Amino acid sequence: MNQLNRFEDENLVMADFFNEVLVACPSCAKKAIAKVTFEAKKVRLFCLHCGHNKEVTAEFDKHRLLIKKPANQFFDVELWLKADFKNEQFWAYNDEHLNYLERYISATLRGHKERTHFTLLEKLPKFYHEAKNREALLKIIAKLKSKLG
Repeated sequence: MNQLNRFEDENLVMADFFNEVLVACPSCAKKAIAKVTFEAKKVRLFCLHCGHNKEVTAEFDKHRLLIKKPANQFFDVELWLKADFKNEQFWAYNDEHLNYLERYISATLRGHKERTHFTLLEKLPKFYHEAKNREALLKIIAKLKSKLG
């Protein structure tokens, strides 16, 4: 019997994944982290491999304590979790974002709460939603997960 895998939309938005972004280090090209420190109003890029370290001041949304752009954009660095898919690019900011996308893509039943036209899932390109791409996208996700270690 074919078991159905259900996903219930949590109405997350892109900004829910902005605070800690995995990036390619501008010095050694290995995995680095761009991370927000709300208390200090700073965004820091640091590499665990070569020790590259840079910090900038950030502006925050005063009402929701969110930064207005993903942490990687403060340093103009490439995302670590990205891969080509046909003529498109599949990407995630961090492991939490990648896991959320994996749960959505792998689901054979997808439930949606009240639509707001602002959720992450509503903003995804069409190829993320198509069942015909499920297997290939899950292979990409598995490959990207291997880069997390």
